[in-house]
Formats: sequence, structure tokens, C-alpha cells
Amino acid sequence: QTRLVESGGGLVQPGGSLRLSCKASGVILSVFNGSPMGWYRQAPGKERELVATFTGRGGTTYGDFVKGRFTVSKDNTKRTVYLQMNMLEPEDTAVYYCHLRPYGNPPDYWGQGTQVTISS
Repeated sequence: QTRLVESGGGLVQPGGSLRLSCKASGVILSVFNGSPMGWYRQAPGKERELVATFTGRGGTTYGDFVKGRFTVSKDNTKRTVYLQMNMLEPEDTAVYYCHLRPYGNPPDYWGQGTQVTISS
């Protein structure tokens, strides 16, 4: 059974950093490497939007708002995807969700989300 579990959220002051982790279980290596997998976020009253993802074809895609502040990475051995977020702004406040679409085909899998709050 595929399961995604996020961790690493919290309260940070503007300009600070956080690293989110997403541990995938029930996922074989070929799926982990060959599928779109990454991060989305949803702020109150707004639609869910792409933050950063591996495309599953050897590349990555970032949301326009990232502007070089965030980096997505992964550890194949641990089946874990990370999101390093630097220079955080209050506008980055949202619930961050891990996402996986096995080999690019539905159904999509989502984690439970982790809250990120940027405030002084």
C-alpha cells in the first residue's frame, strides 16, 4: 500500500529556512525514480499549487514563485523526497503536501500535509 508521510513543518520567522521531508512507503525504486513526485502547497482560501517536483523523466519543475529559494532533492535508498526552503516569506505560509503520480498515471497519492507558518 502506497503511503506518503511528510514532516518538518513549523513556525519560522521571515528570512528563515525549513527542510521538509516526505517518506514514501510501499513504493518500489522504479516507481520512485520514474514518476512525478514532489511538493504542492495550499494556503487558506487559495487553490493547491505546485511548489517543486521531480518530473520522473530526469528533471525538476518549480513554481514561478520559488525564484531560486527552494530546492527539491531525494534519497533513493530512503525513498524520501526533501524540500529545502530558504528566504521564506509570509506568503509561503501554507499546508505543504507531498505528491506522487506513479509513472505519470492516476491515481495520485497525497500525504496528509505539514503546516508551514512564516511569521515574526
